[in-house]
Amino acid sequence: MQQNSDTGIETPFVADAITVLPEWIDYNGHLNVAYYLHAFDLGYDAVFEKMGFGSDVIRERNASGFAAELHLTFQRELLLGDRLRITTQLLGFDAKRCRMFQSMYHHDSNELAATCEWMSLYIDMTKRRVTEMPAELQRRLARVIESHGKLPAPPESGRGISLGNRRRD
Repeated sequence: MQQNSDTGIETPFVADAITVLPEWIDYNGHLNVAYYLHAFDLGYDAVFEKMGFGSDVIRERNASGFAAELHLTFQRELLLGDRLRITTQLLGFDAKRCRMFQSMYHHDSNELAATCEWMSLYIDMTKRRVTEMPAELQRRLARVIESHGKLPAPPESGRGISLGNRRRD
């Protein structure tokens, strides 16, 4: 993680106060598949304000972001008590959608454990329909893209499921 000196934006955003809890462990003795997504969601919650989607936006604008689609990859087993570090990179956005990519690392070894790519929609909560983001939020996201665009694209981004996909080298 670093602060982009041009934009003052954390690049990528980082959440590192997440630990694998006992209730997240399955009968195989490792992190249950559903809790990988839960941990990614917690990691996203930790950077929600930094992205410009804070609770003030939800209250003042009566709008929020809803997940529309996601793609998870599993790279490494996680065990009880493992500490996690989750990075979030904004890959793109338009007036109604954001595409984000998260990487989950074992905090101590820095090994990649999983990735999650998200497409989220900006929702008018009074109508519960997709709507355009306000101009100031789009300007904020443009600054984030300016900063995050300097990061390399994650190899897993944009992937679908196929027999030809391979893991990182």
